[in-house]
This record gives sequence, structure tokens and C-alpha cells, in this order.
Amino acid sequence: VRLILRGLELKSPRPNAIDFIPRFASELRLSAKARTKAAEILNKAKEMGITGGKDPTGLAAAALYIAGILTGERRAQREIAEVAHVTEVTIRNRYKELIKKLNIQVDI
Repeated sequence: VRLILRGLELKSPRPNAIDFIPRFASELRLSAKARTKAAEILNKAKEMGITGGKDPTGLAAAALYIAGILTGERRAQREIAEVAHVTEVTIRNRYKELIKKLNIQVDI
């Protein structure tokens, strides 16, 4: 597909972290409230320019981790990592970055 697009001089759209929220949240059995909170986190991060150059799946995973904590639906980093096909380290790094830069208070 990339070769065809390149041959036609078209660019494939870059995936957006928010696009991964419904599937990941469904597999993690998270509520609509948690999904909405994760989307809010990602929208705020995008507005602040935090998402540039970051893997969208890692950002979505971290946003769901934070949203799960905030809504009382906490999931283990390992469980989220398996669903998102990222490492637990990626989730921890994006988590730390998001809560710091967005000034999110979480009780661990």
C-alpha cells in the first residue's frame, strides 16, 4: 500500500492516538466514562503540542491508564500493554509525561 501511495505521490494519514481508544477500552472492559476521560486527556495533550513525534498507541495506552485511575477502573500496566502491543516502560514514560505536563493529580 505504501508503495502504491508513494507511486501516486499520496501520503497515508498518520494514525491519531484517539482512534485507538475505542478498541483498547473495549478489550480492557472500560466504561464510556473512562473512554471519554482518555479522549479528553489526549485532546488536551494535542492542544499543548505534547503528542508530536510520539507513538499514538503508547499515548492511547497511557491515557487509558490515567483515565482508569481517575474513574476508579484501574487496569494494570501489563494488561494495557498487552492490549496496545507496547511495553510497560512505554506506558510508564507516557504516563509520567502526561500527568506532569497536563498537571493531572492521580492517587496511586
